[in-house]
Amino acid sequence: MTQQNTKDLTEFLHQLADAADKETLKHFRSAYEVDNKLEGGFDPVTIADKAAEEAIRALIAAHYPDHGIIGEEHGRVQDTAENVWVLDPVDGTRAFITGIPLWGSLVGLRTNGEPALGMLSQPYNAERYWGTGEASWYRGPLGSRKLSTRACEDISSAIMMTTTPALFTTTERPYFDAIEEEARLIRYGTDCYGYAMVAAGQCDAVIESGLQIYDILPLIPIIEGAGGVVTNWTGGKASEGGRVLASGDPRLHDKLLKRLSDVPPEA
Repeated sequence: MTQQNTKDLTEFLHQLADAADKETLKHFRSAYEVDNKLEGGFDPVTIADKAAEEAIRALIAAHYPDHGIIGEEHGRVQDTAENVWVLDPVDGTRAFITGIPLWGSLVGLRTNGEPALGMLSQPYNAERYWGTGEASWYRGPLGSRKLSTRACEDISSAIMMTTTPALFTTTERPYFDAIEEEARLIRYGTDCYGYAMVAAGQCDAVIESGLQIYDILPLIPIIEGAGGVVTNWTGGKASEGGRVLASGDPRLHDKLLKRLSDVPPEA
């Protein structure tokens, strides 16, 4: 993208976040039905998820009708287009339905198959994290600033995050447990917020598995723009989801990859 295109699309990214915020915030910590999308398990969805994605889609259709969309709640449209918006209207629905403000609305733009722009908006905290892959920014109660990851070379010094160890299969779990035992600190329950904390230099890595494209693609330009690295567990592209490793320091990333690359391939 040209510099002007990036500027225009970044401004539009904030418009999309505004639309999502309006829908999610009015339902947070209020009474609403929680539906289950998963037979034989629990994958919650609420009116906030659905309404926020619908609002985002309407704006994209009005302003960029030639762009594609991949959304968690309403599927794919023109997903082979040059520009495709990737939407997770409420990443962390379990946090949302329990009143915990560690969820966020994720909006990403994939251009020619690569993550180009990303936004995490958390309206209850009045915070936004966004990036272009070249630079990233924060805006919220603490003011506005560029984001930068922090230096942390060794696993033994690292603070890491994951949403829950339940993400990992029985094959994957021992590898994660070994890293957790060596790390200085691991925190759970972070959903998308953990990735924002890597970009903000508050923690050093996120290790997760079983992700979908809309869980991770919008976060990649934010972390990479802040100086971090996002790959799958073998060092390849993470933008389609699956096993994901995000690190603030490339040296730490390499050491974690040496541990995670030994995990047998997913069936």
